[in-house]
Amino acid sequence: MTPLVQSLRIGGLTPLTTLDYPGELAAVIFCQGCPWRCRYCHNTHLLSPEGRERIPWSQVRAFLRGRVGLLDALVFSGGEPTLQAALPAAMREAKAMGFKIGLHTAGPYPDRLRRLLPLLDWVGLDIKTLPADYPTITGAPDSGARAWESLALLLEAGIALQVRTTVPPHWRDPEDLQPLTDRLAALGVGNHILQTCRPTPIPDPHPAAGETASPLPAAASAA
Repeated sequence: MTPLVQSLRIGGLTPLTTLDYPGELAAVIFCQGCPWRCRYCHNTHLLSPEGRERIPWSQVRAFLRGRVGLLDALVFSGGEPTLQAALPAAMREAKAMGFKIGLHTAGPYPDRLRRLLPLLDWVGLDIKTLPADYPTITGAPDSGARAWESLALLLEAGIALQVRTTVPPHWRDPEDLQPLTDRLAALGVGNHILQTCRPTPIPDPHPAAGETASPLPAAASAA
């Protein structure tokens, strides 16, 4: 085990799922921390870089050793996994044990995603809306450009890809989705699914006058 991988901050583990990597029996680890503050986030306990509880990678590694031949894949979810510099090392260890590697990401760090491409077998990418509309959801001014650049990288690489869009409450008419679905189809996205919004109160990224938004976590150094 490399010293770097031990620093991976893990906030949760699902030992078995058939949903998080379509067509495969998988385990999911939930990486702690996210750079964005989406209004409808349903994993708010994973937003902070530190979190309430922390599962050491050594525990995950021991679990995986006991599941060789029983599970097909390990999915890295979050939070936002690509926030952490230890992610590539963890993926390499899991892949060396024979597991396929899945990634759930919102695509905030396309440069880091590019370096992960040789390790990935499947990606679930959150595309929230058209690029110009991202700041109203994430609270980050450049988030749309980053997410759509990540989409372009994955399409070019030809990695098995599922694009997911969470439908927020204010999209009450199917026509609200049409510009997004048309643009994705034009890019060649063939697997686009819609997710039901399950909002959880989080610090508002767009505070009213006189209020202060909670600071976003800084990204870890790239590996």
